[in-house]
Amino acid sequence: MNNPYLPYPVRIADVRVETEDKNLRSYWLSFENKEDAAAFRYEPGQFAELSIAGLGEIPIGIASSPTEGDTLLFTVNKTGVVTTKLHNMQPGDVMGVRGPLGKSYPLAASEGKNIVIIAGGFAVTTLRATMVWLLNPENRPKYGDITFIYGARAPGMLLYKDELTAWQGRDDVRCHITVDRPAEGWDGIVGFVPTVTEQAAPSPDNAVALVCGPPIMIKYTQPVLDKLGWQADQILLSLENRMKCGIGICGRCNVGPYMVCKDGPVFTKAELDHLPKEY
Repeated sequence: MNNPYLPYPVRIADVRVETEDKNLRSYWLSFENKEDAAAFRYEPGQFAELSIAGLGEIPIGIASSPTEGDTLLFTVNKTGVVTTKLHNMQPGDVMGVRGPLGKSYPLAASEGKNIVIIAGGFAVTTLRATMVWLLNPENRPKYGDITFIYGARAPGMLLYKDELTAWQGRDDVRCHITVDRPAEGWDGIVGFVPTVTEQAAPSPDNAVALVCGPPIMIKYTQPVLDKLGWQADQILLSLENRMKCGIGICGRCNVGPYMVCKDGPVFTKAELDHLPKEY
């Protein structure tokens, strides 16, 4: 019987500083063993536990897409002991990955529909995985229009800038990249994500919306989608809510009858509407 707490050993293949404050860095991780890479089968929206021996582990959304091969991408915000240690690690260093964990976005069930992605700040990571997966040549014909709305506090806080530029250059993606306030050298959209969403006015007809961001962004985006005619079962939200063990054992992420780490982190708004507001 496999031990669910045992991480796979992985080696840091590359590190990229993402933001101007240098607090957000992306790590490409390669499995040490081919058998582990084969066993780690995941889908966009899932997360994993990153671990450093002697310090602990943290749950982080998987930012890479399965279409990108066996190397995994995680973007890590420097917030605590484990993430600070990780920010000091270099290519070639070895660490652990446990997972994949949680439920993914229901992309197979969404085939034939238009996809609206709404992201704010650091939470764009798992939606980056989704975009890369949707835009893969084998997957793109299965979906209708793709609308991508993404906001950050400032231009220097946007993640994955090269990919954003590439997506903005495609004629099959409607990109709305925004920053909160005017900034020197920025000639793009200015405004908060809920306001930009209302201006973009994505249609709910034959569509699903994937929303992930800070709680305040989600709080003010939901009424916008309601106003535009979206139904609760068309809106998919990704929660975090104090996740720890990742397998529904420790109980830290309990909300109503659910463990966010095991039953989520992806839920429909219809499911969340019936839960206590503990997330």
